[in-house]
Amino acid sequence: MKKHFVKTFTTATVISFLGLSCSPKTEEKVVVAPEPSKYLNAPLVTEIFTADPSAHVFDGKIYIYPSHDVESEVVEDDMGAHFNMMDYHVFSMDKPGGQITDHGKALDVADVPWAKRQMWAPDAAEKDGKYYLYFPAKDKDDIFRIGVAVADNPAGPFKAEPEAIKGSYSMDPTVFKDEDGSYYLYFGGIWGGQLQQYRDNKYKPVGKGPTDGIPAKNEPSLMPKMAKLSSDMLQMAEAPKDVNILDSLGNPILAGDSVRRFFEAAWMHKYNGKYYFSYSTGDTHNIAYAIGDNPYGPFTYQGVVLNPVQGWTNHHSIVEFEGKWYIFYHDTELTNKTHLRNIKMTELVHNEDGTIQTIEPLRK
Repeated sequence: MKKHFVKTFTTATVISFLGLSCSPKTEEKVVVAPEPSKYLNAPLVTEIFTADPSAHVFDGKIYIYPSHDVESEVVEDDMGAHFNMMDYHVFSMDKPGGQITDHGKALDVADVPWAKRQMWAPDAAEKDGKYYLYFPAKDKDDIFRIGVAVADNPAGPFKAEPEAIKGSYSMDPTVFKDEDGSYYLYFGGIWGGQLQQYRDNKYKPVGKGPTDGIPAKNEPSLMPKMAKLSSDMLQMAEAPKDVNILDSLGNPILAGDSVRRFFEAAWMHKYNGKYYFSYSTGDTHNIAYAIGDNPYGPFTYQGVVLNPVQGWTNHHSIVEFEGKWYIFYHDTELTNKTHLRNIKMTELVHNEDGTIQTIEPLRK
């Protein structure tokens, strides 16, 4: 901790400066400067633990749809069993840096007929004055599905549909609205997200370990999935397709390329006519991105949006507000516990060539 010494002067000292017959005297006081934070940004919410923030601008405000971390007695493992979230809260802010409002519980697992546990990272969308919350949860057989709940305002509360989306699986749903009014659902996550248990959209379990079903290192990696949504926003209008992420030579990113391959946390934004697919690399802790010419891809890998944060996981969203772009993410500043996280935000900058400036969330 740095210490700064500040000279203070007594009355006798001042008199001596005036040439009067008084012995000069000084005193030293120690002023302790606050330790500079090692974090680029402060937590947005401190009253509860939050993670996986999906941010959107609705009605001129920023609304944030995170998962709600809770203490859990479940033993930590590589399948994420200790992430035992049970409900969702919605937050809003009038502007970046403004006051955060917690609108309270928006949806509870007890109110989802088909769901059993683990309400992981959600997302939201708006169409024709209705708001749709997309969320993953494990069903009665402990298989992840994706559900949807509907509300009349962006803060909820949301009412869940009685069944999960037909043909849905895995986790981390995100919905992208294109300029022509089409909506697309992206989803998927390996290891605990169970994506490796599927082939051709069919559940074909190959083992209970996190890497059972993962392709060999020299084979193409498992890709995230996507499908156009139906007009009522409640179902997929087509069978899920691969979101192909390619290297600069046009080859699929390989399973052994853990610095660049998809792990979880899909997000899509559009900038200057290009489609930006961003995601977490999981065990290498990057938020990476790839660029394509349409919402189906393919997407060519470009680099890293956000370097690793404190904590094992990261999950983000990217949104424009009043001409500036922002990334929302999480870390473990409040607890330094993997499963008790806090959401944050910072400005994101696109370069003139369309690439994104890499953000360092921890000060060196």
